[in-house]
Formats: sequence, structure tokens, C-alpha cells
Amino acid sequence: MQEQALHVNKRLLMAVMVVGAFIAILNETLLNIALPQIMRDMTISASTAQWLTTAYMLTNGVLIPVSAFLIQRFSTRSLFISAVGIFAAGTLIAAISPDFAVLLIGRVVQASGAAIMLPLLMNVVLTIYEPHQRGAAMGMIGMVITFAPAIGPTLSGWLVEHHSWRLLFFIVLPIALLDLLFAVKSLQNVMPLSKPKVSVLSVLLSTVGFGGLLYGFSSAGTAGWDSRTVIASLAVALVALTVFVVYQLRLRAPMLEFRVFTYPMFSLTTGIMVLMMMAMFSSMLLLPIYLQTMRGFTSLQSGLLVLPGAILMGIMSPITGRIFDKIGAKLLAVVGALVTAVAMFGLARITLQTSFVYMAVLYALVMFGMSVMMMPTMTAGLNQLPQHLNPHGTAMSNTMQQVAGAIGTGLLVTVMTSETKAHLGSQMRALGTPTPSQAQVALAVRHASVLGMNDAFLVAGLISVAAFAMAWFIQRTGAHHAVLTEFEPEDLAAGDAQ
Repeated sequence: MQEQALHVNKRLLMAVMVVGAFIAILNETLLNIALPQIMRDMTISASTAQWLTTAYMLTNGVLIPVSAFLIQRFSTRSLFISAVGIFAAGTLIAAISPDFAVLLIGRVVQASGAAIMLPLLMNVVLTIYEPHQRGAAMGMIGMVITFAPAIGPTLSGWLVEHHSWRLLFFIVLPIALLDLLFAVKSLQNVMPLSKPKVSVLSVLLSTVGFGGLLYGFSSAGTAGWDSRTVIASLAVALVALTVFVVYQLRLRAPMLEFRVFTYPMFSLTTGIMVLMMMAMFSSMLLLPIYLQTMRGFTSLQSGLLVLPGAILMGIMSPITGRIFDKIGAKLLAVVGALVTAVAMFGLARITLQTSFVYMAVLYALVMFGMSVMMMPTMTAGLNQLPQHLNPHGTAMSNTMQQVAGAIGTGLLVTVMTSETKAHLGSQMRALGTPTPSQAQVALAVRHASVLGMNDAFLVAGLISVAAFAMAWFIQRTGAHHAVLTEFEPEDLAAGDAQ
């Protein structure tokens, strides 16, 4: 049977899909600084408002594992257009929401579209680029993954300080609609379809397993590890995931293929990525707490502190990708993990008098280290997989990053909280008086909180050291397949019909 070549405008395709992924990931952190204003406007508590972030994360965590099935079942064009359309609809719902319930629905709808965009983009890169060209393309994705959530607090801080939180959605909406328009006009199908059948049990087990895991770990930081909700969530999640893995291994066409972990470089690089995501989330989580609650900085000032790091990361990610194409991932991963570890140990020495510039430089070093190692490490692992496992590899990698973020948040907040209590006892005993003044107690609490945060950054530094040690074992592997540039006519016809 004759084959016909598919001529792909790679730059246009990447531009359209990168913009979609950027605004999707931007929304993960865009709302964090606006939560106090939303609490005042809608008269809700902090724990209730936090669901706007938690629900977004949970929806991502539940749908990303399903993305491997969707990518094989629906065409590139139809899946991306649907994802952007759903995201835009959720953004509009959130922007005009009259109450908290509608706002929460809008966030869930947003996340339903966002969860598909990044795995789909990564699969497109693995399909249309030769292995020796993927570094530069993945560098662009790296910029999206790391620059978007880093710039979110800065943008949000400025807007919330001068305008309504609703503007956060009204700014994103026209960008999403323009991207949708360009996708409708220019997006091409670039991946063949295998038409797998949906397994309802697989979807159910995946939802309960990954959703419960993310909720349990993210709740542990505030509710405590001994909370009945946390224990129940993690227990149910572990049982569901165990059954899910066993069930997938028995299926001829699993929804999520766990055999990707039989490829050693994929397993190694995924482990490194999990550790580094845990470390990165610590700086993104702990620094705003330190700046706003312990030092009295405004949300805008907090956002400006992380801005240099975000800009540096945006510059470095594409450059790093091109370097990866020439020398591989090992040296980049080693250097990136080392720089990140040094910066974390530096942040473990902050005090109530630490200068703004010192913290901005250290945060910039964290972002530099992440930009140097993140996408090269991920690409090195994905390059070892055969073509038919690419959807499963990208879904697994993105899912593990979501889980790592939740684990990192729960672990480091727990370290900070428990160590703060221990240091507070020492601080109070050091006062040498049974009836300290209110001012003395307040100062002791602030000192203890900073010391607790130091301990949390120290743990993040040790996690980075573990990633540094693992990075030395990265090897440059040959790809098991060639890039797809041709399709059977019926594959294209099936894709266009989706």
C-alpha cells in the first residue's frame, strides 16, 4: 500500500501548542497570591479558598494518566482543539463566577483542558523531530514548564495589588481564544491512531489512586500526617494504585503502560525528575511564606523577587536544549543538580535580616539549576522508549511530576512546622523568664519560624544532592525508532475524521 508524506510546518505547530501549554501551566500558580482577595470578596475561609488550587492540581493528576489513552484514540488536531476549547470555557466560567461554587467549577473545567496539553505537546515533539533534534524543541517545553509557574506570582501580585482578581482570568481568556483560532486554522495531525478501547475499571482505579495520592500528600502539610483524612486518602490511594498496576500489566492494551520502567534510562531520569521537582516546589512554596508572613513584604514585592529567576530560566531553557543535542544530558544534569543544591543550602541560612538581593540571587540560582537539568534529563529518558510507548512515557513522566510536587509540598511543610515547634520551645526557654512579654513571644515565634524554614531548605538541599549523585549514571542512549514523517492514507483520514 502506498504511503504519502506529511509535510509539517514544525515552527507553526510548535508555536500554537506551546502557547496553549504555557497558559495552562501558568494557571497553576496564577491564583495563589489572589486567594486573600478572593476570600474577602466571597466571604470564605482560607481552607475553602485553597480548594481553588487543590482542585486544579487534583484534576490534572487524575487526567494526565488518561492522556496516553486519549493521544492514541483521538487525532492531534481534534484533541488539542478540544483541550484549548475546554480550558477557555473554564476560564470564562471562572471570570464571571457569581459565587465560590461556580468559581471552583470553572477551575476544574480549566484543569480538564490543561491536563491534556502538555503530554500532547511532548508527544508531538517525539513524533516530528529526530532524536538528535529533540533537545532544542524540548528546551521550549522546559521554558513553559518552569517559566510559566515562576512568572505567575509576579504577574498575579501586580494585578491583584491594582485590580480585581477577575482580571487574571480576563487576561488569559483572549490568549486562549486566539490560540484556539490558530489551532482551528493551521493545526495538522501528526500522529497515527491505534484506537484503543477504553477500560472503565482502569479509569476508575487511576482516578481514585492518583487523585487520593495527590490529595493525601498535599493535605498532610496543613492537616498533619496523623490526620484521619490524610491516612484514609493515602491508604485508599495505595490500594487502588496497587490494583491498577497489576491490572494494567495483565491487559494486552493497557491504559497506562508501566513497562516503560523496564527501560533503565527512563526509570533513572524519572527518579531524578521526581527529586528535583520536590526541591523546586520547596523554593516556590517556602519563599513567599517567608517574605510575606515573616518579613512583611507585599505580594508584589514577593513576585518581583522571583522575577529574575523566572527570566533566567526562560532564557536558559532553549539554550540548554541545544546543548543537550550536542553533548547529551549527563553533564547538564550534574551541573544543574549541583547548582540547585548549593542554592538550597544557601537558603537554609536565611535570617530575619537577610537582604532582598541575597534571596533573589539564590532563587535565580535554583531556577538556573532547574533549567539546565530538567528537560535534558526528561528527554534523555524518553529518547530510549520505542515510538509506541511515547504516549505512555510522557503520561507517566508528567504524572510522576504531579505526585512529586504534592509529596514535596507535604514533606517540606511538615518539616518546617515540626521544626518550628521544636525551635520555639528552645527560644522560649532562652528568654529565661516564666512570663515573657507579648513582644518577646512574637519575636521568638518569628525566629523559630525562620529556623524551621532553614531546616526545610536543608532537606531540599539534601534531596538535590541525591539527584546530583544519580545524575552521574545517565547515559546517552540510541533511540529505538525513527521519527514519523509518513502515514498510511487511512491513518490520516481517520485522524481528520476525529
